[in-house]
Amino acid sequence: MLLKLLFRSFSSTSKPFKCSAVKAMGRKFTVGGNWKMNGDKATYDGLIANLTSNCLDKEVDVVIGAPACYLEYVRTKLPSTIGVAAQNCFYKKSGAFTGEISPEMILDNKCDWVIIGHSERRQIFGETDQMIAEKVNYALSVGLKVIFCIGETLEEREAGKTHEVCFRQMQAAADKVKNWDNVVVAYEPVWAIGTGKVATPEQAQDVHAALRTWAKDKLSPEIAEGLRIIYGGSVTADNAPSLSKQPDIDGFLVGGASLKPEFVKIINCKSD
Repeated sequence: MLLKLLFRSFSSTSKPFKCSAVKAMGRKFTVGGNWKMNGDKATYDGLIANLTSNCLDKEVDVVIGAPACYLEYVRTKLPSTIGVAAQNCFYKKSGAFTGEISPEMILDNKCDWVIIGHSERRQIFGETDQMIAEKVNYALSVGLKVIFCIGETLEEREAGKTHEVCFRQMQAAADKVKNWDNVVVAYEPVWAIGTGKVATPEQAQDVHAALRTWAKDKLSPEIAEGLRIIYGGSVTADNAPSLSKQPDIDGFLVGGASLKPEFVKIINCKSD
């Protein structure tokens, strides 16, 4: 049986986050908000106002994943301190690929991130490990930073194949990618995305630590030490603080909660 994380509520007497710089130590904490196929300009105006009217931890990289047709709109509305990501891209500059967008198009909209390999792309649209690896490699080659998503299904977890699946997905990328400086790995157990279920801090840490060990063995100790590995899967303001305390969890990729005011609390979870 999968363990459910007991949510902790934020205490009304907790100290407010203070807008003061904290000396960065090691890997920079990263929080991505994946808006998926939700919202419109009016919705985004509200979400952007929430981000810009609150004090965000300056030591956290914040990236917003907007739908392709709104990339330019969101980029012009957000301050330069917040990154904007496309939610997908193809591995060609141009061509007869109806419905796709290229990394060059993303850059032309002044956006510098892209999310690749999300489980919804893998599960719903049938993207293979090899196709995703091609996308990651090409996006990096033209100057984008990549949030590279991996993770196992419920059936794979129950079969004890979590590490096997994650390592396979990582190896597909490693066969193509040589420089990992601009890659953030997002571990997203498929069974926890949008379900309300979430890996316990111990479950998530186990996979993150295993991924870092894999990177040390297959890539290099230096890459492994610097590689940011973030967690995604029903992250909320309640469970973010306990997850963030794990030594190998370097941030979050947030879905539903990124469309709510509580997203600010998730960004600030290490400083609250």
